[in-house]
Amino acid sequence: MRFAQVDVFSASPYRGNPVAVLLDADHLSERRMQEIARWTNLSETTFVLAPTRPEADYRVRIFTPFGELPFAGHPTLGTAHAWREYEGIDKPTIIQECAAGLITVRVGAELAFAAPPTLRSGPLEPETLARVRAAIGSDILDHQWVDNGPGWAAVQLADPQAVRAVDPDWAVLGDLKLGLVGQYPDGDLEVRALFDGIEDPVTGSLNASVAQWFYRTGKIDRDYTATQGTGRVAVSRAGDQVWIGGATLTCFVGEAR
Repeated sequence: MRFAQVDVFSASPYRGNPVAVLLDADHLSERRMQEIARWTNLSETTFVLAPTRPEADYRVRIFTPFGELPFAGHPTLGTAHAWREYEGIDKPTIIQECAAGLITVRVGAELAFAAPPTLRSGPLEPETLARVRAAIGSDILDHQWVDNGPGWAAVQLADPQAVRAVDPDWAVLGDLKLGLVGQYPDGDLEVRALFDGIEDPVTGSLNASVAQWFYRTGKIDRDYTATQGTGRVAVSRAGDQVWIGGATLTCFVGEAR
């Protein structure tokens, strides 16, 4: 199988979020996909398959080392990047089929995906909020379920400095997937993503659902940049549709045997 490892949300190699992409993967069983994803030990590994819907360019399955996700943001951009490079296809829009449905990827100076609908929203339950407070030890301005597939909850802290200062208690956080958000005076955001005892370098799905939350509630009303670690996420809105974009570049190519 053809293989690529793509860095997402950074124009400089090794400063974004990597994803392993295996093309021509139709013959692989689900068990083998999970074994490979566990072995690569990246936050996500994707497998490109023939589409089952006529409007889709390809189908993708997205695995963490521990299980399959219906949707994830940086794997969507990384997979689209690898598919375009390997197939040599230049078109303004790519349609990706995944377990969450059809995802539109817009091609320009950078790739951008159309954020899927939020599956769960609304404030966190009191017991969940108390657990978050105990895990991060920080004052919380606002909170929201922002689940668009992976299961994200998010809390807004006082400012970006408060976000960067959090040293989470992983044992208390447990299996909760938590986003931390702080807003700069100009409206841009600082974001962190905590789950499964690790911190994700840059997270497309979380930024997508946080953007939907912030636009919906009037916390922000313009295009903005979200900083997460060393990565940069470009967030824009056209009508009711939120777009999440960023730089993508291939770091390794080869074949998987």
